[in-house]
Amino acid sequence: MDLSGIISISGKPGLFKVVAQAKNNIIVESLVDGKRSPAYSTDRISALEDISIYTYEEDKPLAEVYQAIYEKEKGGTVLSHKESLNKLTKYLLEILPNYDEDRVYSSDIKKLFQWYNILHKADALKVEEKEEEKTTAKKDTKKDSEEKETKKAPAKKTAAKKKPTDKKPAPKKKPAAKKSAPKTSGKQSANTKQTATKKK
Repeated sequence: MDLSGIISISGKPGLFKVVAQAKNNIIVESLVDGKRSPAYSTDRISALEDISIYTYEEDKPLAEVYQAIYEKEKGGTVLSHKESLNKLTKYLLEILPNYDEDRVYSSDIKKLFQWYNILHKADALKVEEKEEEKTTAKKDTKKDSEEKETKKAPAKKTAAKKKPTDKKPAPKKKPAAKKSAPKTSGKQSANTKQTATKKK
C-alpha cells in the first residue's frame, strides 16, 4: 500500500494530500471535501507513510496494516470508526494479533479505521502487488519476450558435413623377383654324376 503524499494535520479533521510546496508552507487538499489550504511548519504534520502501529515485536507500518485490511475486505470499506471499541479491537486483532494493547490507545484504533475509510472514499488507496505476483509477472514477460525473439530470429543454417575424400589405395608393391639358380648344362651334370660314381 502506497501512502506517500498523504498527511494528517493536528487540529484539522480528516486527511490531506500535498499538492504544492512554497517557501514557508505547503498547499494541501482535503480528501474529505476537496478544499485547498496552506499548512505551515508550525503545524503538527504527520505523513501516513511514516506512521507505524506498536506491536510486541517490530512495529508494523500503517501501509502494511491497510494492505491487510484491503485484502480482507476484497477492496471494500471497513468498519466505521463510530462502531463500539469492542468491535474495532476484535477486528484489529484479526489483522494484527500481536499489536501492543498497552501502547495503542482506543483513539488510535478509531483513527486507524476512520483514515482507511477516508482513503477508500477518496480513491486514494494505492494497492501494491505482492512480491510473488510481481516475480511471476516478470518471469512471464521475460518468457514471452524470449519466445518472440525466437520467432523473429532467422533459422540458423546448419553447416554441411564434409564428405570424407575418397583416398586412393596405395599401390601394392610387387614382390621382388626370386633369383633363379643358374642352369647347369647337360654336360656338367653328367660329369658330376660320373665323379660321384668313381668315388664310390
